[in-house]
Amino acid sequence: MIAIIDYDIGNIGAVENMLLRIGAKCKITSDASEIEAASGLILPGNGAFDACISNLRASGLIPLLEKQVFQKNTPILGICVGAQMLGHGSEEGSLPGLGWLDMSVKRLPENSGLHVPHMGWGEVVKRQVNHPLLKELEDDARYYFVHSYYMDSRDRGIELLGSTYGIDFCAAVAEKNIMGVQFHPEKSHRYGKRILANFSEMQKAV
Repeated sequence: MIAIIDYDIGNIGAVENMLLRIGAKCKITSDASEIEAASGLILPGNGAFDACISNLRASGLIPLLEKQVFQKNTPILGICVGAQMLGHGSEEGSLPGLGWLDMSVKRLPENSGLHVPHMGWGEVVKRQVNHPLLKELEDDARYYFVHSYYMDSRDRGIELLGSTYGIDFCAAVAEKNIMGVQFHPEKSHRYGKRILANFSEMQKAV
């Protein structure tokens, strides 16, 4: 079962609905026993960085998540701000992130003539080809983005996908069992289904 972490950040039902549509067992939960028993974790996020990380810390779930991720090697997928929180921090706020990945979060430039936030479809390019999260991903894959900030990795080796909006930016990252996507796979039709189906397949080996 994939546990979609509920830490009071608003409507996260779309992630559950997409997982159910691809036949994955999942549940939105903040229950420690259900999270501990899960074969995979999804960390959603929307809104401001500081509000999300504050809510996550207030939930008391971080020690349990760290146990699952680092001791049990449970796969975790961060989505949007959920992915950004995997790094050290964000220019959007002042609070530290989880620090699980060596990256920070920077604001998209406003001098490119493009509207910020970036809202809409964006094409992605593969920066890795053999990662299981990208299995059978089409070369013309595109995803739905809603963001003003982007992940800036210090280790380019963790970047899975890139995209462009005024600048080239990192759209997906992965290091071992920790993964994150800047876009919203739950809003990205068949391309989003492919990413979530691949993540679901990764649970079967756990």
